[in-house]
Amino acid sequence: MKIGVISLGCPKNLTDSEIMLGILKNDGHEIVSEVKDAEIIIVNTCGFIDAAKEESINTILEMAEYKKHNCLKLIMCGCLAQRYHDQIFDELPEVDAVVGTGDFMRISEVINACMDAKSPCLTDNFDEPIPEGLPRLVSTPPYTAYLKIADGCDNNCTYCAIPMIRGHYRSRRIEDILNEAEELVQKGVRELILIAQDTTRYGKDIYGRYSLDRLLNELCKIEDLHWIRLHYFYPEAIAEDVLDIMANNSKICRYIDMPIQHINSTLLRRMARRTDSIEIEKKIELIRKKMPDAVIRTSLICGFPGENEEMHRQLCEFVERAKLDRIGVFAYSREEGTPAALFPDQVPEDTKNSWRDEIMMIQQKISLEKNRAKLGSVLEVLCEGYDSESYMYYGRSYADSIDIDSRVYFAAEDEVPFGSFVNVEILDCDEYDLTGKMVTK
Repeated sequence: MKIGVISLGCPKNLTDSEIMLGILKNDGHEIVSEVKDAEIIIVNTCGFIDAAKEESINTILEMAEYKKHNCLKLIMCGCLAQRYHDQIFDELPEVDAVVGTGDFMRISEVINACMDAKSPCLTDNFDEPIPEGLPRLVSTPPYTAYLKIADGCDNNCTYCAIPMIRGHYRSRRIEDILNEAEELVQKGVRELILIAQDTTRYGKDIYGRYSLDRLLNELCKIEDLHWIRLHYFYPEAIAEDVLDIMANNSKICRYIDMPIQHINSTLLRRMARRTDSIEIEKKIELIRKKMPDAVIRTSLICGFPGENEEMHRQLCEFVERAKLDRIGVFAYSREEGTPAALFPDQVPEDTKNSWRDEIMMIQQKISLEKNRAKLGSVLEVLCEGYDSESYMYYGRSYADSIDIDSRVYFAAEDEVPFGSFVNVEILDCDEYDLTGKMVTK
């Protein structure tokens, strides 16, 4: 069959989509890049917040239009499929099969059942151990790949539906992760991005101790691996030994993606976060002491139930004082089935959005200030493409993760291969991007 796959949501969802692609290709199916050419369309959905659910549903409805042409079957996978599996066939009759977050490896079986006029709904295995040894067709650029080290979550934050969607925290064994990492590097990957719902807790469930330090030490031994980047550090579990490894190994990007959500301790308790404002500020101080050039990225929630103007002002003051490098700000999304959805003192939508916009404006000024401080410096940049309008190449430094952060634009006298690492002297900037020229260090 000709099969097209659309992957929505986070990188963890994308790695599941890539495994489905690998399985389908191994089973003899043809993967097509244009869904209009597909006989089977698979949509791997996100169901984390309202905006993501709306995007997933709209995508399903858009793909259903192709059933009037070439498309024979439409399959819905992923988080939204797992979360609302009992309702999907009634609400979205265009869907021919539902596959949850723990059953995506059975995608070929699902396709066969669909072609036999059945409508399978597989959502029972979302809390099972992560399967190993499955083929994977990487869809990111050939020099960068995500590496999932765990799935699920035990933090049970009151605003979050992830434990209901992806189950308990489940780590992969170090040897399995290393095998996959080495295979990816042999295929040309030079940057591995480690992902989980919480990377700091890696290994506790299977080794009895946090084991991110052991994993990093082993990954750093892979000879042709140039960058290791980590996402999703929870502040309370950031260990000094991990920071020391990051500080002392040039392969690990000094990039800390640490979602703190807020700085007010009362709200943090209501969120069931396992930290408070004092510990968060101490962790930021510790990171900067160990790695003065570390880039810290975080995410914040505005308008959580019970937040008032005074709490918002405290968050604004923190953002101005802490001067973090990257901040993503989100208006609180009231998710059914979560404890916070039933909390009193829900904040009006216009207030949530206003608070979000105010913090984004504060951070925009900080971002410009940070970028101006880089003028005259030389950064190692992973070249990713060429911009024909500006006649410049572009790429990312250690400070920028793929798809979510800024770019470095640079001029070069000679052709620069995509996926190569070059040195760029920074000559100009705006609030987000840097501009410079390639130099010989």
